[in-house]
Amino acid sequence: MIAIYLDDPNRIETAQQLASKLRLPITPTPHGYPILLVITSARLELRLPDSHFKPIYVDFLGANWSHRLKQIGRDNELIAKAVGIKKSFRPTIVDATAGLGGDALVLSALGCRVTMIERSPIIAALLRDGLERAKFEQLELLEGDTKQILPNLAKRQSIDVVYLDPMFPIRTKSALVKKEMRVLKEIVGEDPDSSELLNIALPLVQKRVVVKRPLHAATLTSLQPDITYKGKATRFDVYLK
Repeated sequence: MIAIYLDDPNRIETAQQLASKLRLPITPTPHGYPILLVITSARLELRLPDSHFKPIYVDFLGANWSHRLKQIGRDNELIAKAVGIKKSFRPTIVDATAGLGGDALVLSALGCRVTMIERSPIIAALLRDGLERAKFEQLELLEGDTKQILPNLAKRQSIDVVYLDPMFPIRTKSALVKKEMRVLKEIVGEDPDSSELLNIALPLVQKRVVVKRPLHAATLTSLQPDITYKGKATRFDVYLK
């Protein structure tokens, strides 16, 4: 279903290393596979060759992120309030469902040291590629199952906050977006254990667990949050230690 395609012949060694790590074939043509990990001269991209699907990649130095990061301030970021950032306090955070790292980048820009955990090897490869190019010291990536990594991590270091952002349900009516999201879900998988992650995380944190949810979605478990911060489309449910 997935293959690696080399768009830049000078990066053959990178392609071979990635193919070995992910146990994926290297294809000589950009056609014949529904999903490609494409190694360009600039970055690693996830593409659907036979659709209008825009390439997915992690570029923490790109124009979109640079613009947002320039405007970030503690008072205008709900996420900052949710994780408990204060004038003289920056919590250590574990983003236990890192995805493409957007929220982790914001938290890092707000002065927090963030450890990201991502269990999808494909998404982790995209994340690692973005991190290697950006060279952010405040961000660290661990690959694997959060249920196993988090307890071991808590033995080695103090964790103020665990941040959970389970995959949202697909609500769009666009057939194309639905198709693309289904493909992504096939790669990443569902998050059936997200409620279990909340139960695992609560005893391990020093301060709180923060769960990002769609604005009108049910809480992750029957446990009700201590605080909720609401935005236009999403909210942050805060469970205090």
